[in-house]
Amino acid sequence: MTKPPAAPESRLASTEVETHVEAFQKSRDDRRTELMEDYVELIADLIEHAGEARQTDIAQRLGVTQPTVAKMLKRLAEENLITQRPYRGVFLTDEGHRLAMATRRRHQVVEAVLCRLGVDPDTARNDAEGIEHHVSEKTLEAFERFLKA
Repeated sequence: MTKPPAAPESRLASTEVETHVEAFQKSRDDRRTELMEDYVELIADLIEHAGEARQTDIAQRLGVTQPTVAKMLKRLAEENLITQRPYRGVFLTDEGHRLAMATRRRHQVVEAVLCRLGVDPDTARNDAEGIEHHVSEKTLEAFERFLKA
């Protein structure tokens, strides 16, 4: 017994499939970038407050295993965002430092906007952590104008 062909409206057009694939790929790339930004921002914070960023501290702060951190540190090194020295920890390159500062700035601006809108500080801090990665430079500039008004 053969199965009848699917109704034309149930099949995705070729362009719809391509659009879906592109959207999925962009979403995966965005998540990868978001993780990299979180790592470099945390490394900058650890260096600033503890004087060093060690793999064990990164794993503890992010609540992940050391092998997970090692894999991401390898990727960050391949992207020229960090350097690692045996027994000396993790260091940001100039490019890594710029990314960390840009990420921190976005977080601070988003958090300030949320607070200005009446969101309590703890909620604003937590929400900003997710939102900061998805704010365009144009939107960030609008947020900064809003805060100055």
